[in-house]
Amino acid sequence: MNLFTMKRARLAGAIAVLHFVAVSMAIAQQATNADGPMVRAGATTKISEHVHVIPDNGVGGVPNVGFIVGNKATLVIDTGMGKRNGEIVVSEARKLSGSNALYLVTTHVHPEHDLGAHAFPASTKMLRSRAQVNEIAEFGYQTADAFRKRSEAMRSLLEGAQFRAADVTFDDSYELDLGGVRVKLFAVGPNHTPGDTVAIVEQDGVLFSGDVAMKALPAFASAKSSLDHWLKSLDQLDALKPRIVVPSHGPVGNASFIANYREYLTVVRDKTAALKAQNKSLEETTQAVIAELKQQYPETGRINGAVRTAYTEAK
Repeated sequence: MNLFTMKRARLAGAIAVLHFVAVSMAIAQQATNADGPMVRAGATTKISEHVHVIPDNGVGGVPNVGFIVGNKATLVIDTGMGKRNGEIVVSEARKLSGSNALYLVTTHVHPEHDLGAHAFPASTKMLRSRAQVNEIAEFGYQTADAFRKRSEAMRSLLEGAQFRAADVTFDDSYELDLGGVRVKLFAVGPNHTPGDTVAIVEQDGVLFSGDVAMKALPAFASAKSSLDHWLKSLDQLDALKPRIVVPSHGPVGNASFIANYREYLTVVRDKTAALKAQNKSLEETTQAVIAELKQQYPETGRINGAVRTAYTEAK
């Protein structure tokens, strides 16, 4: 076999491998779509001495699931949507910590973050801020019903799903000793939701920021969402000086998520206030702000929500 023939054979082999990978990915994606938004079993990744994450892999309706592993107990952050996802998360937790005690907290009460909690063992201690408890009582199942209507797969995943009652409630903050590592929880809403909750592992410099700071633009998902309060929450997160930031969705990053959110929300607030002062209507203001920002921030649907909130709060 001459050199040209050998190179052609290698190229053909490489193309075949790429084709196999592409087909495999397509089949996997079809399976994911058929099953609904599923947390990936066996995909847990260690990101610091005590912290592991199941990444969402860019799949909508799937959260980044966190595990903070101590000598005596493990704290799980977020559950996936419904019992099947919750069971996967529990299985991954057991791989990391054996029969040690489990604690559970959710970054907020949307179904992909909270409605897999009923799959956890009865011995699991559920931690909730009082704001989160109140949000569940007032709005929780309305949000769950809205998700059920999105697709048959989501309806199936959420069949029988219920919010788990809190074993521990707190107002502003709570500190948990897992044995060799401590976690601090903070109630920071109303931002994305009234019950936004974040967790910091100071020893590792890891912050679980929920939807309060991530790569995608902020989503004002509640009538109680406040832009002014969101900016204060970002100051609170920045003061924690995280080295690694794990958001509810999207890639793991760093404190630049916080800075980028502050810059964006400040721009929206100031531009909206200036237009309102010129007696522009909400519709006119929204169109003007979107037109100015859409090249830098193409998620125009989310800009719309931010402007609406800023317009309401502008003096």
